Amino acid sequence: MEARIVSLYRHPVKGFTPERLARADLVAGACFPCDRLYAVEDGPSGFDPAAPQHVSKMKFTVLAKIPAVAKARTAFDEASGVLTARAEGRPDFAGDLGAAAGRAGFEAWLADLLGDEAQGPLKVIEGPGAHRFMDSRSGYVSIVNLASVRDLSAKLGRALDPLRFRANLYVEGWPAWVENEMTGQTLSLGAARAEVLKPIVRCAATHVDPTSAERDVDLVKALFDHYGHMLCGIYLNVTQSGAVGEGDAVVAG
Repeated sequence: MEARIVSLYRHPVKGFTPERLARADLVAGACFPCDRLYAVEDGPSGFDPAAPQHVSKMKFTVLAKIPAVAKARTAFDEASGVLTARAEGRPDFAGDLGAAAGRAGFEAWLADLLGDEAQGPLKVIEGPGAHRFMDSRSGYVSIVNLASVRDLSAKLGRALDPLRFRANLYVEGWPAWVENEMTGQTLSLGAARAEVLKPIVRCAATHVDPTSAERDVDLVKALFDHYGHMLCGIYLNVTQSGAVGEGDAVVAG
């Protein structure tokens, strides 16, 4: 069973703007490149960089908690470490997240944008070493089947932006919802190979329109009402390193 990669995205700062890529180099046992490198604490999260452990997304400025996060349009320059951010009615920001001054600048800019919606204080934190601020403790790369998104859209009578699901890879060619039965299967993705770990259980982040920053539809309830589950997408563990790009085949089995 074969699909094709339509698009690839990374999310350098957890909860913020997806950034489209033409290709990426997947590494065995590692997260998607430059994905969830940073997170912004909304008040102390208990994260210890000396002994990094998984922390609930609700400790951070994420869409599931603060829809206004989507008002920020961010872009990360991997070479320089500089994050740029803009939002309507506010001055643009640019700062090096690898430096204390850059982190403090983004914290102040974001605090002004979010206002009372943030509990604060806001603090930018970086994942030490290979640690990334993933929602899953074990799923490091995610795929969303665009046919499933279209099927859900048809049930709701409205087009859903697939970026609500914040995946790394979006694929075309599989039947809707077939991915829910893929746990344990091996996938070839371009030159890489991966094992399907599990389907992705969805949360309130999907309720937020990534363009308007409005919480406009309860997709968790819609998934359960129409399908009896709250799943959309799958988590992978990369087992063989290799490059993937737009148009590459994704072959199950």
